[in-house]
Amino acid sequence: MKLEICTWPDDVLAAKAEPITEVTPELKELIEDMIETMYESDGVGLAAPQVGKPIRLICVDQTGPKIRGDLRILINPEITACDGAVDSEEGCLSCPELNLKVKRKERVSVKALDQNGKEVCIDADGFLAIVLQHEIDHLEGVTLADRAGRLKQTLYRKKALKWKA
Repeated sequence: MKLEICTWPDDVLAAKAEPITEVTPELKELIEDMIETMYESDGVGLAAPQVGKPIRLICVDQTGPKIRGDLRILINPEITACDGAVDSEEGCLSCPELNLKVKRKERVSVKALDQNGKEVCIDADGFLAIVLQHEIDHLEGVTLADRAGRLKQTLYRKKALKWKA
């Protein structure tokens, strides 16, 4: 089932997400709904807070909805190492019509659990590293709009509040 995507400045996007303590049938259902929502929304990543669930869960697929060749489900992901620096042009499903240049780490190592509760470690660089950092930001209550400069954020807030009206 496609879920509704929360948009900035929704409060759930600003809160730090809670760790997941067990993989339940309800969690597995949420994961399936998030995958469907991510692909149908033409995304390459989706964090649970973006669909109103303040828990530490992300799904990413750097190949996107047309190819669907690299789906990863990560529960309680954390960046354990990072290196380098790169400028990334980014958009976000929770910040429609906002594109920003963001400074990211070029390489990251991420430790998490998969949808079966097994530990996984991912060493990523390039686009996958950027997507992982972007989605993990959501779990910390940080959106793309939060990374904008003051003027750009003020202008975007006016636009976003008009959409919600």
